[in-house]
Amino acid sequence: MFHTRIIKKQLHFKQPAGTSRGVYTTRNVWYILLTNSNMPHRYGVGECAPLPDLSCDDLPHYDQLLADACKDFEQTGKINKENLLPYPSILFGLETALLHFKAGSMKLQDTPFSRGEKGIAINGLIWMGNFNEMYQRIEVKMQQGFRCIKLKIGAIDFEKELELLTHIRRHFGPKQIELRVDANGAFTPADAFEKLQCLSQFHLHSIEQPIRAGQWTEMARLCSNTPLPIALDEELIGINQRKQKIELLDTIRPQYIILKPSLHGGLCGAEEWMKLAAERGIGTWVTSALESNIGLNAIAQWCATQHPILPQGLGTGLLYTDNIDCPLHIKGDCLWFQPQQAEPDILNWLEL
Repeated sequence: MFHTRIIKKQLHFKQPAGTSRGVYTTRNVWYILLTNSNMPHRYGVGECAPLPDLSCDDLPHYDQLLADACKDFEQTGKINKENLLPYPSILFGLETALLHFKAGSMKLQDTPFSRGEKGIAINGLIWMGNFNEMYQRIEVKMQQGFRCIKLKIGAIDFEKELELLTHIRRHFGPKQIELRVDANGAFTPADAFEKLQCLSQFHLHSIEQPIRAGQWTEMARLCSNTPLPIALDEELIGINQRKQKIELLDTIRPQYIILKPSLHGGLCGAEEWMKLAAERGIGTWVTSALESNIGLNAIAQWCATQHPILPQGLGTGLLYTDNIDCPLHIKGDCLWFQPQQAEPDILNWLEL
């Protein structure tokens, strides 16, 4: 019989993380500890980490919702995925706690990645900041060997952002550095096309969410006429039913979608998005949503089972001063799993 325990922790960013929703200095995370009376020496831990003002399940009564979901799991021994579709971070936490329990280690899957034979190509993320901060961060990522860089835009003057892109392209051509930009909905429907035209001169791989989510007609018009590929991110949040997903993809017809399991339906929901996109010739890649290494490992392990081709967005587990050490590490522009590394003492880290 399964038993659950919920442990809440506050993680601290190494440096303030600027996003479209403000600046984060701390992050509240709920961990599900899963045990079974028939297997007393085994446990599983899953991470529930709704993003403030962004996740569809960032709700005032989150603690009670999580407790109810855990109680239901204890009583049935099964994850009620249908009931948890509106609460993707809780679904993700239960899914990954069960995976961890069954695996008995942080090696959750059996893939070349989990065996330490193959890394997952990732993009280097440049956080929002002032011109000088972003300039310096770009230099560091280039020196580290990243061949794909994702730049968050929309926080400083657009002309300054164009200067940053000009600087990169002056030193590195499209064959040397692939560039992605994330506007986080910063453009308006009135100015978006003109700005996309300005950005297209830099031979970008794609732009994420040029206008804010919820404007399907305007986004569809942009995607049909865009001078550079558009990827949807925030647009997918709260679209949890299969019928809704099909309607969104068929209406907007984006070039790409970006999947964050803890925002977009857990592992099962993200996999459904991926299959529906593939049927329509829409590309995908997977990224994390500022999880600790517990959640990041689970996402990376699952991502590897999908045989990714494009660089993924899985490098953000290193953001915290009090993150748990784990077998993940970044070498060059790839995320690697080291199965030979000793398992971290998760229970001690959770202060149990």
